[in-house]
Amino acid sequence: MKIRTYLEQLGIYEGKNNGTWIGEKSFEAESIIESFSPTDGIKIGQVTVTSITQYNQVVEAARSAFVEWRKVPSPQRGEIVRLYGDKLRSHKDALGHLVSYEMGKSLQEGLGEVQEMIDICDFAVGLSRQLYGLTMHSERPNHRMYEQWHPIGIVGVISAFNFPVAVWSWNAMIALVCGDVVIWKGSEKTPLCALACQKLLADIIKEQNLPSGISSVITGGREVGQWLTADENVNLISATGSVPMGKAVAQVVGARLGKTLLELGGNNAIIITPNADLDLSTVAVTFGAVGTCGQRCTTTRRLIVHESLIDQVCQRLVKAYGQLKIGDPLDSSNHVGPLIDAGAVNNYLAAIENAKNQGAQVIVEGGKLDGIGYESGCYVKPCIFKVDGNLPIVKTETFAPILYVMPYSGDVSNAIFLQNDVPQGLSSAIITTNLLEAEKFLSNAGSDCGIANVNIGTSGAEIGGAFGGEKETGGGRESGSDAWKVYMRRQTNTINYGTTLPLAQGIKFDL
Repeated sequence: MKIRTYLEQLGIYEGKNNGTWIGEKSFEAESIIESFSPTDGIKIGQVTVTSITQYNQVVEAARSAFVEWRKVPSPQRGEIVRLYGDKLRSHKDALGHLVSYEMGKSLQEGLGEVQEMIDICDFAVGLSRQLYGLTMHSERPNHRMYEQWHPIGIVGVISAFNFPVAVWSWNAMIALVCGDVVIWKGSEKTPLCALACQKLLADIIKEQNLPSGISSVITGGREVGQWLTADENVNLISATGSVPMGKAVAQVVGARLGKTLLELGGNNAIIITPNADLDLSTVAVTFGAVGTCGQRCTTTRRLIVHESLIDQVCQRLVKAYGQLKIGDPLDSSNHVGPLIDAGAVNNYLAAIENAKNQGAQVIVEGGKLDGIGYESGCYVKPCIFKVDGNLPIVKTETFAPILYVMPYSGDVSNAIFLQNDVPQGLSSAIITTNLLEAEKFLSNAGSDCGIANVNIGTSGAEIGGAFGGEKETGGGRESGSDAWKVYMRRQTNTINYGTTLPLAQGIKFDL
């Protein structure tokens, strides 16, 4: 089978992989996690689950590595990241195929995810020379004030199955140039992707004679994540996943006064106004709703359309959905691959039933696909419902290709109200050629999301911008802009270069 060739190229084909890695060193354990592809249901491999003893070894190695790594000048840390980016370029095809096969997203998206890793490496290399502080004037004579940034310590990354490699890289590459060390708990649904990324980075760490604990991987379910979250040695927890998971993480880390970066659920909407380009709208909505089989945190789940256009928009979407090809994601002629597993399929079917019970009108019928090509049991049909915006189902997130279309009347402000009237606040978009509508959408009375787009969809964020959202999405920011600051600690410095000691606020203290 060709996937074996890709695993061998990535250095992780051994029949059974050890799921705990400190640098290039791996550990065996008794229990295992088996990885099955949602594409065809075939077992790809199995990895061992991290034990508590192994976890403690990982943390101790990370603590030891941090003492040395933080001393390395940031541009030299950037050189390690540059080498990793080059390594990813040479292994892009193999890693992209593994992402596609283990997770179930299209090959184009799998390769695109690896390209995101390469892009964040490039960004981080430049950042390694730009960890700027500020200078400010002191009120005291012969004093200089400034602030600088120092590494925070150990960064724990908990990532989800839908982006099994990119989200880790957003965190890890920035953390590494900041002088931190990283412990990564990848998703137990895509463990081989995590091991492949670690192996490629570990090879560079070893070649450069650096401490192996700079980067480590732990594998397992909720218990392993709880060890990481509760560990006072771990200075920052960056967690991607569901809202309930994020709330649990926030409570545990907050109780020990640690730091969190949370990127949680999305319930993203596109607004289509009477001034929209409908050809552009159809493409934006269709890809946003069905890309990665609806398993993106930025997936378009709600479509808010002016009442004068809703019939026309629905007709266009019915035609577009009728052209979708569903099947093996490694076949580039297919648009939609499978859901991740049987549990995701059950959640999808339950949401459809719930929507119908609440009075939603079927526009495009959904359902599970069976038969030749769908043997894994994870393939479903993207579906569309027309709904009243107040239905409870609309305010929840189902990680599947279900789109709810709702009308709005009057001014665009009414559409913005509907868009904001959900607990989540990740991504949003408006399709309009009217400047006033676009500016209102982007104003402080407009979208309440962390991402707000005009004339593009809700998904497809670039690494140069900070990624994340508000409300139940968690408030965290990853990737570009000044998101690097969460991986560091700020320090204000004052230097007295005079021979007297004046006090601030004019306080006198004479001896």
